[in-house]
Amino acid sequence: MRIAVLIVLTTVLAMPASAQDTALHDPSISRDAQDGVIRLYGAGGPHTAIRKVADVWTKETGRKVEITAGPEKTWSKKAQGDADVIWGTSEQAMTAFLETYKGFSSDQVEPIYLRPAVITVKAGNPKGIMKFEDLLAEGTKIVVTEGAGVANTSGTGVWEDIAGRLGRLEDVAAFRSNIVAFEQGSGASLKAFKALDADAWITWPNWPLSNPDTLEAVPLSSDRAIWRDLSVALAPDADPEAKAFLDYLISDEAQKIMSREGWVR
Repeated sequence: MRIAVLIVLTTVLAMPASAQDTALHDPSISRDAQDGVIRLYGAGGPHTAIRKVADVWTKETGRKVEITAGPEKTWSKKAQGDADVIWGTSEQAMTAFLETYKGFSSDQVEPIYLRPAVITVKAGNPKGIMKFEDLLAEGTKIVVTEGAGVANTSGTGVWEDIAGRLGRLEDVAAFRSNIVAFEQGSGASLKAFKALDADAWITWPNWPLSNPDTLEAVPLSSDRAIWRDLSVALAPDADPEAKAFLDYLISDEAQKIMSREGWVR
């Protein structure tokens, strides 16, 4: 008896990126960015270093800088109305932001810093994790940050890039079997790392550097290293002083401050 199998291929024509809307986009919000305050919005992580730079700049110029960081849904509506600058913690994260914040466009995006992914462990490194291969041992508990298709986070895909870097499927499989939590954001990942008493967390240098009492970084070898950038986008209708602050953010003085939390140019 012959069984015929009919495979139907449906071609879906995607709308141009500029025409797409995200769940967070609200076309009813009107913008008023030129209010005398330089306002920056983005994901948590870079905000601690950016805030330190802003404090120095404010002291020198007297101009106020307001930095809002955290999960996008907590600040999205406000940012659509008054953001002078949006920062992205990876290129894919910035590209996603541009689908929501229609006042910004891709040609306004400027990558300004880089940092490498690291293995973060408990302070003192009780498990003795020294390299990526140590994470493949059976029973190792790993937390990763992953957008899961519903959240915008710099960690999306990073663990897979690291595990698959040498082209060995067995590395990806062994690593994945040790993941105990896929969290939608670095803040959530930190909470899970502690709550689950995990052994390792794939994240960025600023987290262990900002939490030295509880966290410690183990660098990845050069053949496993994955880097993501910090980028900024300046709104066309931004407060006039916003560009001056972005220029200062990559100044020699600012680079010294940023480097203390793992950001390099």
